[in-house]
Amino acid sequence: MASEPPVVTQTFATFEQEHIMPIPEDKRTGTNWSIFAIWVSLNMMPLAVVTGAVASGGFGLPIGWSFVAIITGNVIGAFGAALHASQGPTLGIPQMLQARAQFGYLGASVFALIAFIMFMGFFASILLVAKDALAEVIPGFNGTVAIIGFAAIGIVLCVFGYDLLRRTMVWLSIIIGIAVAVSMVLIAVRPDIVASRDDAVMTPEGFFAMLAVGIVWQLAYAPYVSDYSRYLPKATGPKTAFWSTYFGLVLSSVFVMGLGVLLGALAPENPLGALASALGPIGLIVLVIFAVSSALINGVELYSAVMNALTVLQSNFRMVITTRVRVWTTVISGGIATLIAVLGQGDFMTMFIGFLDLLLYVLIPWSAINLVDFFIIQKGHYNVPALFDRTGGEYGRWNAVGLVSYGVGLLAQLPFMSIAIFQGPLAGSINIAWLVGFVVTALVFLVLVRLRRREAPRVEERVTVAG
Repeated sequence: MASEPPVVTQTFATFEQEHIMPIPEDKRTGTNWSIFAIWVSLNMMPLAVVTGAVASGGFGLPIGWSFVAIITGNVIGAFGAALHASQGPTLGIPQMLQARAQFGYLGASVFALIAFIMFMGFFASILLVAKDALAEVIPGFNGTVAIIGFAAIGIVLCVFGYDLLRRTMVWLSIIIGIAVAVSMVLIAVRPDIVASRDDAVMTPEGFFAMLAVGIVWQLAYAPYVSDYSRYLPKATGPKTAFWSTYFGLVLSSVFVMGLGVLLGALAPENPLGALASALGPIGLIVLVIFAVSSALINGVELYSAVMNALTVLQSNFRMVITTRVRVWTTVISGGIATLIAVLGQGDFMTMFIGFLDLLLYVLIPWSAINLVDFFIIQKGHYNVPALFDRTGGEYGRWNAVGLVSYGVGLLAQLPFMSIAIFQGPLAGSINIAWLVGFVVTALVFLVLVRLRRREAPRVEERVTVAG
């Protein structure tokens, strides 16, 4: 007889106790709607507006082509992120902790550290743009005070944990969605705004650069989508996790970046300021909503930073990860990211686009290895307790196959790489380094795994004969 599903007692919000450990079935309170709402609300922030403005304001694309580049990039990138999210209900563990299966118990901590730095960067970036949004409403307001205040809100939410974050995101997705929709309608009906860039021109360089921005925007979610889909009941299945994540990411990012395209055409140097000048009092209200919501949304960024920090701590130090450790890690990490934001006030967009470029090259090989291992090699079957075995267990402490494959993937991108500090000899006007990196990494990992499996029986046979 099939067992009855566990009864979950609902309260306003539960203080999180599990941190990086597998989520028990009776505490998996996530739903397809809550997962959808998390990713919708996470994109509903001024950082997405400013990123969308790069298409029309930075790369000088016409509005129509800007939308095509944004839609195409987000559709492609979200597919990869959603595939990672589909792993959550099956394994019930944070995304980057699962990397122990591909890179080893200690090897995975390298990638958890990379992801930690990434989330800290996003936390600081969101604080800076939220501060800029508030500055448009209250000129002369002390930016440092705004950054610290917004950071405190995100830290408190993160200290409480997943349940309060989930409930907050559901309401935010509704409130901010209405604000963005109203803004887009009011701007779109004004021909003086929509046609403001007479010098806009479609160039392959600008189009593919913006397409790459859309891809990396979505792939940046890949290292933490399972942090939330792990709260879905196992019976929910990977398809629900995939589609809830996919549509949440694509619809919201295209929606908000689309607003940025219109604002970037109006004022390339200050798209948030254009929102206030174009819509008057309504624009100011939207900016306030953006600023406050960014503080709340930032709790999600910090939460995943903490999950990765705890993974690194558990992997490299003999310590028990308790709720107290999680809380202190949250406070310290949030404080460091806030300091970075305070010190980083200045030429933000140049710094942020460079940050996104670097993320693309670093994340692509990891994503390829994780997806190939989960869907092709292991087909979703992992020994979860072995992932917490300090001796490495069946996955080892350092997995040479995963690490070598990642290194080859990084090297494969170098000739095509184009960043501020390095130009590869084959780098062209169209960025294809990420595509080369993904394909090469996936193929190398697949070949090395199969060679190792083919060699294993021979080793066992020699040992048996010798015995």
